Amino acid sequence: MLRQLLAAFIITAAIGGLSSCEKYSFMPEVVNPTDSVYFQAEIQPIFSANCISCHGPIKRPDLRDGYSYEALIKGNYVDQPGETSKLYTKMTGGDHAPRSSDVDKQKVLIWINQGAHNN
Repeated sequence: MLRQLLAAFIITAAIGGLSSCEKYSFMPEVVNPTDSVYFQAEIQPIFSANCISCHGPIKRPDLRDGYSYEALIKGNYVDQPGETSKLYTKMTGGDHAPRSSDVDKQKVLIWINQGAHNN
């Protein structure tokens, strides 16, 4: 009888603990849209870490350091509004979506909406 009570208690505690969303929930990081986002310090490192294995001298846009800004501007990848720009829609859709974090995508969107400056 004691074993059955103990087993029932353990099973109930395990189910309650595992089904609790609060224990495993987290708030995703959000970038403040009023903070300035700088191309060289924040955007280019995203490309260097996630994109240049494919987007180099052969596949457009060329996102290598020293080439990316001009390639994005000349290729009309950063037109406003940022939500519909070619760069942002590529980063958030299809096979490109898992290549960068949500924070990276937010930074790119904010950078585009701030005017996509080469700063």
